[in-house]
Amino acid sequence: MMVSYVLMAEEYGKKPPESEKPGRAQGRSYSCKRPLAAESPVAPKGALTVVRGRLRPKARSRPRALLQLLVGIYYCNLLTAGQASKMGFLFASLPRMKTTDPLLPSQRHLFDIPDDVAYLNCAYQSPLMNSVVAAGEGAVRQKRYPWEITPPDFFTLPNRGRELFARIIGANADDIAIIPSVSYGMAIAALNIDVAAGQEILVLDEQFPSNVYPWREKAGESGARLVTVPRPASASGENSLEPWTDVVLAAIGPQTAIVALPHCHWTDGSLIDLVAVGKKVRREGAALVLDVTQSAGVLPIDVKQVQPDFLVAVTYKWLMGPYSLGFAYIAPQWRDGQGVEQTWGGRKGAEDFTRLVDYQDEWAPGVPRMDMGARSQMQLMPMALAAMEQILAWGVERIAATLAEKTRDIALRTTEIGLESVPEEQRAGHFISLKFPGGVPAPLLDRLFEQKIFVSARGDNMRVTPYLYNSAYDIDRLMAALTAEPGI
Repeated sequence: MMVSYVLMAEEYGKKPPESEKPGRAQGRSYSCKRPLAAESPVAPKGALTVVRGRLRPKARSRPRALLQLLVGIYYCNLLTAGQASKMGFLFASLPRMKTTDPLLPSQRHLFDIPDDVAYLNCAYQSPLMNSVVAAGEGAVRQKRYPWEITPPDFFTLPNRGRELFARIIGANADDIAIIPSVSYGMAIAALNIDVAAGQEILVLDEQFPSNVYPWREKAGESGARLVTVPRPASASGENSLEPWTDVVLAAIGPQTAIVALPHCHWTDGSLIDLVAVGKKVRREGAALVLDVTQSAGVLPIDVKQVQPDFLVAVTYKWLMGPYSLGFAYIAPQWRDGQGVEQTWGGRKGAEDFTRLVDYQDEWAPGVPRMDMGARSQMQLMPMALAAMEQILAWGVERIAATLAEKTRDIALRTTEIGLESVPEEQRAGHFISLKFPGGVPAPLLDRLFEQKIFVSARGDNMRVTPYLYNSAYDIDRLMAALTAEPGI
């Protein structure tokens, strides 16, 4: 099990300040008095001690401390998940990869994917990295020791999640709320945006349901009209590189109240220029609400350029995290709005557990009022943190470039056997959907499943969505199966 850590080597050999001695309730969380090696038969006994989530040597001399540091780094990969979680290392920042190569090498070794499995279905849900599994297992084990969970932990975990997700989308941590699902994030947006009778709410044809149902209800309650922007007649777009963008821009007008969109369409990866759409939305005085679940972490986005009113994403797809957890960007003008729940954690003074019965009508400043209840998610949040740390270490731009190369290869090879796909300049680089003459053959997915080749059928398309764990061999296996299919 490979787990990445950041060791604070500059503090080796120094006496910890009084405020950072283990066993105190204040300050940084996840302190532990027990030696690192207390439960590990392989780690050097007594080599390292945990103090406030940091490794410190017991050795007094710097040469011995350096030697123990090197040994400790080696054994970090052999620790149990429970020990790792208690130490808090899974929440430390990973170093960015320094290289001029825009493409990443295979990362399959970070996952537990058998060699005979070709999983080309990350848009369905991602497999978990070994480090993410370790974070989850460690977080569950930590519940065995509730006396080590202190009140500050209820706040430090979600706040770290805000920080990491904010870095992925170009926002600030103060912009980010904790949510369990896309529908929850959309409910926040629908609750706060006023819509008048006769105005319009725009969605895309065949948009994902979580970004449609809230707007159907909003339209019904307000007397507004839900307008479905039709799919462009031709995906080739002879006069346009981004036909979806053109039809969306044409549909936005003075009557528009809300434009609710994805970054790329979930069925075929068709891309939308959100910067251009954002400008048109603001000119018309409307609100822009985005579901970027199919792009966050794998397609660069900067909310400072797009300027959405609300943006949501859940972690179980391209953010490589667990199910039932997500994040929402709330633009500054909406931060004094209304949340879905009446939570105690979003109230002023909630950090003081001794005064929680001094009931507060006043909310804490900023987005905490928008958070879901039980926002700390002490079992799920550590998994999301480990995943986002790794994404940031790889770099979203490099992930995007690497996956674009993979789908480009698939596009070239499938064109040779008569299958169509959205042109590269019109789709997200991590997506490719193959259009079969007459639709996807009914038995094909079953035959692929039998060969342990995993893709999805969405509408009339076969959706193929690789990730960094996919090898050239995976793609060769898919191509061999498609070439052998009767009628192709």
